[in-house]
Formats: sequence, structure tokens, C-alpha cells
Amino acid sequence: MSATAQPIAHLVTSGLRNALGACELRLGIAVADGLAEVAVPGAATLAAGGKRLRPLLVFCCAGSRHDPGEAVVRAAASVELVHMATLVHDDLLDGATMRRGRETIASSHGAAAAIQVGDYLFARAFAELAGADEPAAIEVLAAAALDLSQGELAQGRAAFDIALSETAYVDRVRCKTASLFASACRLGAMLGGASADVQDRLAAFGEAVGMAFQIFDDILDLTGSSAATGKRRGADLRDGTVTLPMIYAIQDEPDLASAIRATADDLEIDRLCDRLVGHIGVTRARERALLYVADARRVLDGPLDGADRTALVLVADGVVDRYS
Repeated sequence: MSATAQPIAHLVTSGLRNALGACELRLGIAVADGLAEVAVPGAATLAAGGKRLRPLLVFCCAGSRHDPGEAVVRAAASVELVHMATLVHDDLLDGATMRRGRETIASSHGAAAAIQVGDYLFARAFAELAGADEPAAIEVLAAAALDLSQGELAQGRAAFDIALSETAYVDRVRCKTASLFASACRLGAMLGGASADVQDRLAAFGEAVGMAFQIFDDILDLTGSSAATGKRRGADLRDGTVTLPMIYAIQDEPDLASAIRATADDLEIDRLCDRLVGHIGVTRARERALLYVADARRVLDGPLDGADRTALVLVADGVVDRYS
């Protein structure tokens, strides 16, 4: 497992690690319950690991450090199942061959299998959350799923659009990434009994962390090695996804637009990544991500109704450490 795929749980308490262990058991059961056509490739996806950041946020915001209860564990598993489903489908849409250092389902089992596995994981996520017996929680996850789909559609429409605006980028990331972070925090707070105000504030924390997370991820796509990220360097350039460091780089150096548009083979992509590593566009994108982290930390000033403030601060800081 790559360095960036390690769970962030090592930053926090043993109680939260135990809660994540309970979530991992539920994830294993959820995947294994499917027919062999989805269980086998789904198990491979689960075995590839991941940061489990979204389940961690559920537990942190629920405030139950040692025994989160079945409803909270189900919520944590549900957000991770949605995340897994989006990765499977995204890899198919993007033509990606590697994820977390392993072949993607689309690459190893084919497009049909990727569609089936992604669909199953989405459906199973809602089945898991239904067991929490909290109708409002279903509404939260459904809203996030809708945002995810809209974000994916926006990304597809904007493929290879080098004139993409910063506003359009931010809107896309808010839907495609930050919405599930926000929902994870809201679900944890809701099931942990927090007030409506605290639920809103923790959801805002999750959104800000999710925005920072995606910007740093977009930077790593250009600056990180395949060994560190678990996927091919320059994946966004390959599939035409215009990201914030590219937008800022083009603003500073307009001639880069034609170079980004013209990337075709691996050598050209590697050269362009090398060119962008020390570019002011990457520096500005990092500064923007740090502003989101600062926003997230400010949200934690005030009553949190039992949410684990210390762990949440560590999570926000861990998003920065992931890039450093």
C-alpha cells in the first residue's frame, strides 16, 4: 500500500482505530454478500485499502470514541461504500489502469464488471444506512450521491476545456469530492445526537477539508511519483481533467494552455509534469488549499456537542501532511 493510501487513524486514538476496525468488518460483509461477479472484484478493491478518511470523519463527529454503536458504524460503512463505488466508476470513465498500486476493476475484469461492481456498492451503501433506522440519514447520503453524479457530469462536460474557470473548478470539486466529506461529518453528528447548529458546522468542516483534500490530490497528480500515489503520474492530463494548479499555471503563463491541450504520449506528459512541479500555479493552488484547511479549523471553535475536536484538528492537519 502506498504512503498516501495509509489510513489516517494512526494520527488519532486507539478507540477510533477500534471503530474503524468495526467499519472494516462491515465493509467486508457488505462486499462478500454480493454474487461472485461483484464479490470477487469488490473484495480486491476493498483489499487495496485506502485512507478510510470518510468513515473516520463519521466517528470523530459522532463523538463515541470507544463504542460508536451499530448505527454509527453503518453510517461509516455507507459513506465508504459510496466512495468505493465512485472510484470504480471513475476509473472506468477515465480509462485508468492503476489505483492504489493495483489494476483497476475495469482493467482487470472489464467495463461490464466495473459497472456492476460500482452499482452494487452504491446500492449496498443505502442498504447499510437503512439499517441505522434514521430516515434523515438516508436523505443526507442521497443528497451527497446526487452531488457526486452532478460533479462527475460537470467533469465530463469540461474535459480538455483549458478555459475552465476557477469558479467552475470549485463548484465541481464541491460536488464531486467535498459533498461526501460534508455528509460523513453530518451523519456522524446527527447519529451522535448533536444539535442542528453543530451538524451544520461540522458539515462545513467536512466540506472545507474535502476541498483542501482534492486540491492537494490534484497537485500530487502532477508532482507525485506513481509509487507514492498508487496511480500513473499526470492522470488528469491524460483524461483531460483541468485542475486548479493547471488553471493558475495558465493564468501566469498563457502559452502553457497549448502545451496542456497537446499532451499525447507518456514522454510529453512526464515533461509537462516536470515543468509544472516548481511552477507558481502549483504554489498558488497549495496556498488555496491551506486556506480551506484554515477555514476548517476555524469551524471547530465553539461547542461541538461531544465531537472529537482533537481528532478533527489532526485530520485537517493530516490532509496537509499528505502533500508535504
